[in-house]
Amino acid sequence: MQHARRREQRESLGPQRLDTERFAPASRKRLSAPALRTFLAIADLWGLSEEQRLLVLGYPSRSTYHNWAKQAREHGAFTLDVDTLTRISAVLGIHQALGVLFADERAGVAWLRMPHQAPVFGGYPPLDIVTNGTQDGLMTVRRFLDGARGGVYMQPNKLDEAFTPYEDADIVFR
Repeated sequence: MQHARRREQRESLGPQRLDTERFAPASRKRLSAPALRTFLAIADLWGLSEEQRLLVLGYPSRSTYHNWAKQAREHGAFTLDVDTLTRISAVLGIHQALGVLFADERAGVAWLRMPHQAPVFGGYPPLDIVTNGTQDGLMTVRRFLDGARGGVYMQPNKLDEAFTPYEDADIVFR
């Protein structure tokens, strides 16, 4: 009942806005260590150098990065800023999309590292865009992969080449 009342209040205020509670220090503190631990695992899987990791995270100082990593691995408490958490969220989205689009992790990592002919990549590997130091680079790759998950663009794979469209008779309703 209380939840419905809050929703009604929000709807009466006009267009929906982001819930600012997600940016509250307590929320960021709760999310920071698990988010960074997950980022470190993905960075290991992707084979990112320390420099690339720093670029993805918005280029904190090396001592700050190592302090965060130590705290995260020891399940310590620290609070990342909104920009850093947004960057990590983009990495998690990229990793998730690669998991959906490719049968195994190695194929997804290989896709990140190979030059790509989609106009948004300009012949460069998507990993170059991810590690260019901007949030925009991260979001560009994430949006591209989200579109690919929805069937907007992706090079056909071996399964696609052998695919024959379904006929109406193939669809059965029960």
